[in-house]
Amino acid sequence: MGKSKRQKQAKWLRRFRKIHRATGAALFVFFFFISISGLLLGWKKHSGGLILSKSYQGISTNLADWLPLDSLQHMANSYLLTQVSPDLSTKIDRIDIRKDKGMVKFTYTDHIWGLQLDGSTGKLLHTERRYSDLIERIHDGSIIDIYIGTNNNQFKVFYTTVMGIALLLFTITGFWLWYGPKRMRRSGQLT
Repeated sequence: MGKSKRQKQAKWLRRFRKIHRATGAALFVFFFFISISGLLLGWKKHSGGLILSKSYQGISTNLADWLPLDSLQHMANSYLLTQVSPDLSTKIDRIDIRKDKGMVKFTYTDHIWGLQLDGSTGKLLHTERRYSDLIERIHDGSIIDIYIGTNNNQFKVFYTTVMGIALLLFTITGFWLWYGPKRMRRSGQLT
């Protein structure tokens, strides 16, 4: 290969190194939060209940024995206000029906409290702080949307787009920073 081709490849390597370094420096804090929160989310079911509580067992797994969902929701909200705090919002985020456990989980929009109720009796099985939901909001950036009060997850979409593109850039530039010098050595261009 000629000297000009070698110079072009070296120039591309320098460009990729600059892009890799600048992106890493600019997004260091975000990558730090994504990596830590991702690690915690991966371990949430194996955290001994610290991040995500276990699912408790209700009496019956037969849906015909269960109370109506609106009654269970009313009971969950009542438990939340009397046993956790009367100042909490009762706006429901999710109702997770665990038929195989005979249990229903209620999670709320404006805080991280969750309740597990027996589907057939409405008895409170467990009250939990859902740290996994908080960690997930940090991981995907939606915590900023909650903090600033956006209604359509605009920050989350922006954040995940930027971080996805950055990860793609890191992959491409990192690969080339690894492969480029090997390729140049193999062809006898780099000493």
